[in-house]
This record gives sequence, structure tokens and C-alpha cells, in this order.
Amino acid sequence: MLFPLRLLAYRLVKPLQWPTSRVVAIPRPTTFVGPGSALKLCDSIALFGLRRVLIVTDAVLVKLGLVEPLRQALASRGVEVAVHDGITPDPTYDVLERGLEAARAHRADSILAVGGGSVIDAAKIIDAMFVTGKHPSKLVGMLKVRKPVLPLFAVPTTAGTGSEVTVAAVVTDPVEHVKSAVIDPKLVPAAAALDPELTVGMPKHITAATGMDALTHAVEAYVNRWPHAETAFHAVSAVRMIFANLPRACADGRDLAAREAMLLASFYAGLAFTKAYVGYVHAFSHKVGGLYGVPHGLGNAILLPYVLDFIKDSPLAEQRLAELAVAIGASQASEPRAALAQRFVERVKELNRTVGVPEKLEALKPADIPEVARAAMIEAHRDYPVPKNMKFVEAEALLKQCLA
Repeated sequence: MLFPLRLLAYRLVKPLQWPTSRVVAIPRPTTFVGPGSALKLCDSIALFGLRRVLIVTDAVLVKLGLVEPLRQALASRGVEVAVHDGITPDPTYDVLERGLEAARAHRADSILAVGGGSVIDAAKIIDAMFVTGKHPSKLVGMLKVRKPVLPLFAVPTTAGTGSEVTVAAVVTDPVEHVKSAVIDPKLVPAAAALDPELTVGMPKHITAATGMDALTHAVEAYVNRWPHAETAFHAVSAVRMIFANLPRACADGRDLAAREAMLLASFYAGLAFTKAYVGYVHAFSHKVGGLYGVPHGLGNAILLPYVLDFIKDSPLAEQRLAELAVAIGASQASEPRAALAQRFVERVKELNRTVGVPEKLEALKPADIPEVARAAMIEAHRDYPVPKNMKFVEAEALLKQCLA
């Protein structure tokens, strides 16, 4: 009895968040785009007068040699550089604490994140920890940074999370198996480089999962109930670019035009969901990721069609999904709206199959379904302006469809 009342309370209070989402100013990073743009960003960092840069990255990128040219570019401009390559997927409190130690040891005056979403998220939180002295668990939630962070720069090496433009950073609690977000406009990087040359070595399965992650951001932002003036353009543009370029990027990892388009799509999707939020796909995926270690992009990719099947008959979602079907050239606007919405859902499923995303969540255990459903319901009803409210039994039914 208490659980339904809790969800009702969340739904009643949530509309009060909408004015806040419109009033709070969200900065946008200076953006360098195209081959070689990461080196241009390094030149700019030196021009800003910064002299002690900590590069936050992971060991794989260091081994692949992607970080060294950036380190050399900074060093050649008189910048003292230290490289911290201890970031792991879904960074935990311990990972972040070690990053903080590296920043303090280097006496950093700025941070350059080079990597995927986990790396950029970790760099954001390390920066916030550095200036506030707070444990990451104390930063989880809204607007808790409260101090200006060190200048932060980002070079994404995957095209999915859009973390280089968003206000959020996700951290994993390995004890509670929960993913939580630190959310503050101060976390938006000062500048970012969308350099396709740094993504050409990304394996096909990661290209696919991260690309579908970006699609999830764009679609959930577009169908949500809190529109913003810029959201529609950014979301629709991202959806168009992903359908046109993700298969190409997966088929030929050295297709720089497709890689660049996917980086732009991820960036635009990040702009969209920063203001319009996400939805049930993320709510389920966060719990599945925290519980089983399923990569966030893969979880979103698998869950997206199931959630779209659930929301497609709500008036708002039906209208928006129909518009997306027309936008990607899947249908003509003269067709019935319900048919158009269904066409878009089918195209999402087809795209998943084309790029090799599995249909089922192999890690999901039947015994855990009530726990996952409960956590997803709480997150979605508390935080996201979803177009259709889901009942607990419906959440369980959706998860059962995902069982391998």
C-alpha cells in the first residue's frame, strides 16, 4: 500500500520541477568538430593560461596510444601534464577517490577527460570532489556542487552518452548495486572536441551500443511531457543522423564522415535530454547496470523497443513517434498516426538487428524482476516527465519480455 502512495506523491510533486528545468541556466561548451579537433582543443587549453592539466582517462586508451598525442600537444605549449588512467567502466566511489588523489598530487588547475561516458562522468565528479572536499555520495542529487569547479574539458572517444555537454555524471555504488547521478550545471565542460579520428578504433559492438544509447536519449527527450524551445530540433536532428550513420559506422569503423556524424548526434541528443530529461528506458537500465554490470548503452539499446511498445499508444508519444517516423523517411505524413508510430518502433527494432544488438537481457534473472521493477518505477515517477505512467505489474511484464 505504501509503495503506490509513494509513486502518487512523486507524480503530484514532479510538475513543480518543470519551472526549475526552464529557469536554471545550463551552459554550453565551446565545441571543436572534425579530424584534428582534439589537438585544437589542447592548443586552446594552453592559450587559456592553464599550466597544470590532469588528463583523466582509462588504461585501454593509453595502451592504444590515443592519449599520448594530446599529452605531447599540451607539453609542447609549456603545460605540465599528468595522466591518470585508472578510470573503469561504471566508476565506483573507490575509482573516484583515486582520481581525486591524482588531481591533488599533481596540484591540477584543470582537467581534461579523454574517453567514453564513464571517463567523462568520472572527471566531472573528481573535479567536484576536488573543489568541495566532499565524498561522491554527498554530491549525488541536484545542485550540490555549490562551488566553481576547475576548468574541465572533454574529448569523447565514444558516440553515445553526450556527457561532454550534459549537467549529469553517474556513479555506481558497488555495495548497494545502485547507479546515481550528480546533477549540476557546473559540471558542463568548458570546451569539448568531437574528433572522429579518436573513435575509429572503437569495436563494432561498442559503436552499436553507444549509438543506440544516443538514440535513446534523443527519443526519450522528444516524447517527454516537458518540451523546451530547443529540444525538438536537437532531438529530431540526432535521430535523423543516427539512423543514417550508425549502420555505416558499424560496417566500416574508418568511415570518418559517419563517425563525425555520430559524435554530433550524441552531442545533440545530450543537449536534448539535459533539458527534457529521459524516461523508463534509463530507469530500467540504471538498475540493471548497477545490479549486473550491464553496460549502460547496451542496456538502453535492448530496453528501448520494449518501452516504446509500451508508450506508443499514449496520445503524446504516438504523435511524437509518428513525427520521428516521417523525419527518418520511414513513412509519409498522410498515413494514420498510430501506423506511423508503429512504423518508427519497427525501425528501431530493425536498427538494433542491423547493428547486432541482442533482443534479450541475458543477465536478467527472474527472481530479480520485482526489485528491478520497483527501482525503475521509483526513479521514473520521481525524476522523469514520461508520456505514460507505468503500473508495477506492467513494469514486471515488460521485464519478463526481456528475459533470455
